Amino acid sequence: MAKRSNAPWPAGLWRKDLGDAVTDVDELLRLLDLDDGSLAATPSALRGFPLRVPRAFVDRMGCGDPADPLLRQVLPVAKEDESVSGFTEDPVGELLSSPVDFVLHKYQGRALMIVTGACAVHCRYCFRRHFPYAEAGTATPDWDGAVDRIASDPTISEVILSGGDPLAMTDSQLEVLGRKLAALPYLERLRIHTRLPIVLPRRVDGALTSWIGGLGLPTIVVVHANHANEIDDDVRRALAALAATGVTLLNQAVLLAGVNDSVDALSDLSESLFASGVLPYYLHMLDPVSGAAHFAVSDDEAKRLHAEVSALLPGYLVPRLVRELPGAPAKVGVDLWR
Repeated sequence: MAKRSNAPWPAGLWRKDLGDAVTDVDELLRLLDLDDGSLAATPSALRGFPLRVPRAFVDRMGCGDPADPLLRQVLPVAKEDESVSGFTEDPVGELLSSPVDFVLHKYQGRALMIVTGACAVHCRYCFRRHFPYAEAGTATPDWDGAVDRIASDPTISEVILSGGDPLAMTDSQLEVLGRKLAALPYLERLRIHTRLPIVLPRRVDGALTSWIGGLGLPTIVVVHANHANEIDDDVRRALAALAATGVTLLNQAVLLAGVNDSVDALSDLSESLFASGVLPYYLHMLDPVSGAAHFAVSDDEAKRLHAEVSALLPGYLVPRLVRELPGAPAKVGVDLWR
């Protein structure tokens, strides 16, 4: 049997994949042999947050299965129109933090840069599905102000790149931003939060790995997979290519009803991640964003699941169960929930 390649893909192939994403609900359902009219989204569910899913991700979905855990994450449904108490357009208080020059400084020692509003996939539970990216200026980024703000604060030792998805930026944009960050006098680490190596693995090409390898900063790449079925051979190849650059690879998942809210699903995800060179890091409670209430798992159920997974797996395979609260100095672990 031929050995699977761990090399990055040739540069630029991912751009075609990005442009060829599925953006029509009817097409998505046809590709999966699903013709149940009840699955089609209402027009209002699509307004402002359209369907977008790479074909490589669609290929991992089960044909004829309306409950497929990957499909459930991306398919717009009528329940998104329901108004549910406690679910808001700014669930973690980011707008209250007033992102200036793309920078959010919520946690001690760390600054988060919202570097783009673009993403390869529109996850229906996304806590930034209502974020005003256009008003934040991410469409035409000029990072001098952000870098100056970070440079003026000697307490900031880590910068977190977020979005959208940082790896949806072009290679030239990443090069410019990387040079600016590497010149910061107090910066000790760079963290990149990204879903692209999972949903669009050919993004991990030779140009990207060269950029990461040449940053000159200890770098942590936090990928985002919620279910073991998201990890196929191409994803494993992408993760291996990232690991070869010397980065630390972590995963954050979101606990989602109908997707991974079972002991088997969570355990399989951790095992698949570890086999791919990634350590489970966080299991997030759903941020209560408008349109995503149907993904919510209760606190009691989350605690039960986490306890059973903890009893089943070694500690290094058990992600921390956390939630984010507006104004809190850090993510709040399960042991501090009320």
